[in-house]
Parts: sequence; C-alpha cells; structure tokens
Amino acid sequence: MLSKRIIPCLLIKDGGLVKTNNFMNPKYIGDPINAVKIFSEKEADEIIILDIGATKKKEINFNLLSNIFSESFVPITYGGGINTIETAKKIINLGVEKICIQSIFFKNKSLIKEMVNYFGGQSIVVSIDVKKNIFGNYKIWNYLTNEFNKKENLEECINYALNLGVGEIIITDVDSEGTLNGTNKNLIKKICNNIDVPLIFNGGTKNLEDIKSTLKYNIQALAVGSFFIFYGKHRAVLITYPSSEIKNLINE
Repeated sequence: MLSKRIIPCLLIKDGGLVKTNNFMNPKYIGDPINAVKIFSEKEADEIIILDIGATKKKEINFNLLSNIFSESFVPITYGGGINTIETAKKIINLGVEKICIQSIFFKNKSLIKEMVNYFGGQSIVVSIDVKKNIFGNYKIWNYLTNEFNKKENLEECINYALNLGVGEIIITDVDSEGTLNGTNKNLIKKICNNIDVPLIFNGGTKNLEDIKSTLKYNIQALAVGSFFIFYGKHRAVLITYPSSEIKNLINE
C-alpha cells in the first residue's frame, strides 16, 4: 500500500506567487522561488505548481520555471499552458516529475493518450475542478470561462481519464478552495470511493486535524494551499510546513 501524501499546492500568475478564494481574485503574496525553497528544505513529500495565467495567455515562462525547479530537491508536478506534446517535453526536460493537464483534457482527450504513451502514465496527472450547482449537484467547473462545463459528466470524465491510463487525478473543490473552512467530506465520499488510481483532493484544508480526518477517506494525497501559506485570522503570509506533525499523521 502506497503511503499517503500531503502536498503543498502553489499558484503562480505573471511570475508571482498568488492565492485565490474559490479560484477568483488572485492576490500576489510573494516570490514562488522562495516558497519552493522553503517547502523543499522542509522535506515536503512533493510540490504542485499551477500557473493559472499560462493557459489564458497561451504562453509559459520557461525561464521562471527553470529557476523555480532548480530550487527544489523534492518531486514537482507542474500544470498550466501545456497543450502539445512538444510543450510537455520541454517541461519534463526542465526536471519536473509529472505534468498536470486540465483544459486540454476536455478539448483533446486523444492528446492525453499520446502523452501517456510517450511519457508513461506515471508522469501524467489530470486535474478536474468541481463546483456545486444551484440544485446541489456537483458539476465540472471551467476556470477559464467561470461557468459549468455542460458538455461533460463528472463521473464519465473520471472514468475516461482512468481508461486513458493517467497516473493520478486531482479533484479540486472550487467552493472550498482558499477558504480554510475544511475539506468537503461529502464530495470526497461521492467521488473517491470507487477510483482505482491515486487521487489527490484539493480545497479547503484548515488545520492538522482536518488533514487527519480527510486522509481517512479513499484518497492517496491531499493538496494544501492556504493552510501552509497563511497564519492567523488576518491571513498574514507565513509559509510553513510542519514536517514532524505531518509525518506523524501519515504514519498513524
């Protein structure tokens, strides 16, 4: 049985480290290179880096990524703006362990299969954003258009990704992202119980006890943003990673 992981998740935009709330209103909070250096020195299991501006701009700052990746001694998963095999090759050659795919998954699923065949499924992660609609149903959310993806069914997309042979799936609860209100256990139970691929859940983690209770579910990893970035009720920026406490949680 694979050990469960707790993964810092960093968002970058226009070269800076940013934080969002429900994936809206990105706020600059610092230097991504420094953040990666801190998490690496704290021996985080791995780091997820998502450039939330790269897909909209249709360009990737490879120089910035090279500088970021060079500061890490732990595995990195990168997502943002990857829409061709050639782009994926350039990212992998910079030293990342895995690439995270979202927008192109919904536009060109055959390309994901090509990537799996070329790089191996262990190097490909599919990311799916989920949000509750007015009827209380969980639907796929399109970050680029800020609307629901009405053409795709959530369960069918998860199964399709599995059939493509991807190594992991990230499910982000948009309603909880950045809120520090606790992970959505109902969503976890709904989605995660019948999945045979390592699943990473993202959104809402508020404290160590919340991490502990979330890891009891059928997920392989928990991606954590705000809890590792902010301190106190006024959300002062203080990047932390309580290594010993986290190791104890994983080993319980």
